[in-house]
Amino acid sequence: MIYDHCVIGGGIVGMASAMALVRRRPGSTVLVLEKETDIARHQTGHNSGVIHSGIYYEPGSLKAELSRRGAEATKEFCAEHGLPMTVQGKLLVASDDRDARRLDALVDRAAANRIEARRISAAELRELEPEVAGVGALLVPATGSVDYVAITRAMRDTVEREGGQVEVGQAVTGIAEGADSVAVTTEGTTWRARRLVVCGGLQADRLAALAGLTSAARIVPFRGEYYQLPPERSGIVTRLIYPVPDPALPFLGVHLTPMVDGRVTVGPNAVLGLSREGYRKGSVDRRDVRDIVSFPGFWRLARHQVRTGAVEMRNSMFKRGYLAAARRYCPGLQLEDLLPYEAGIRAQAVLRDGTMVHDFLLEETARTLHVLNAPSPAATSAIPIGELIADKALAAA
Repeated sequence: MIYDHCVIGGGIVGMASAMALVRRRPGSTVLVLEKETDIARHQTGHNSGVIHSGIYYEPGSLKAELSRRGAEATKEFCAEHGLPMTVQGKLLVASDDRDARRLDALVDRAAANRIEARRISAAELRELEPEVAGVGALLVPATGSVDYVAITRAMRDTVEREGGQVEVGQAVTGIAEGADSVAVTTEGTTWRARRLVVCGGLQADRLAALAGLTSAARIVPFRGEYYQLPPERSGIVTRLIYPVPDPALPFLGVHLTPMVDGRVTVGPNAVLGLSREGYRKGSVDRRDVRDIVSFPGFWRLARHQVRTGAVEMRNSMFKRGYLAAARRYCPGLQLEDLLPYEAGIRAQAVLRDGTMVHDFLLEETARTLHVLNAPSPAATSAIPIGELIADKALAAA
């Protein structure tokens, strides 16, 4: 059998792409291959659960547009499928005058990206969140929290209900593009499709290489380590509390996130991961380490970010440093409040010159489309990303 479309990757971006394909062209045959025994096992299942508004991103960028559209689509999808969701709003807290000046730029960016946001004073901040300290803040009412694993499972249900096929436990070992189809080999099975979409996340660059695609980007994994607060401290905030981000970095800093299940997480930081899929602290994978150290772009990136990297490593090794980062805006937190919580790993595409790819990166051949970078907020943006990918795949079919 030759499928119309095959999607590699059962995370939220892959499943959203499959959902868009079955909806765009009813009756077409769509196959999803996932190497794990269940879907949403990696980045989708290890993130903060935030519905991002898109306030941070360069106006006019694909990332900004997809974030804004994705936030609306995510809320609509949750409402349609009865999935848990809260829209409690977010506060970007300025801890000093430098942060306050950065807030001015974010106000302008919010307006350019058509996102509701309002500056509030230190007094208003104390009234809204008595446990949070700062010289002022930016209130973004549309930010919320969801369960992205539940959303991905609902997408799978939609795909299968519309006639699509999802196969788990299918690790891809070969991709061969022919004149009229693409052959995808897993252990003991060869699947054929007229068009292939690869949403490989942490393995995106390796799958692209397997397909014969030469890309300037390489995945460098960054661990995002979290803590959670004890249940009796979960009422310390009612909104998501973020520091003002450093515009030179792609990471948003340690933040407090009230989740849909009632827990409050603290994090993440961002440290180099020595295993792309090793979530336990201290995990090391020799192949992953070899790929990192042999890539010139990593060393160029490291030279530019040596100071930031040292701070992140210190905070990873010593809980007191991590606590200090959170206490800049929530001084009432104590060391005993930081309880263990599973880490996440971010697939960050880096170019050979050491530049981090901040926007979505798609590369194509005649019959394949590869998502080589789907940075945060990819989960929030998954539905419009999937529609974009489906449009490209169908246009080329």
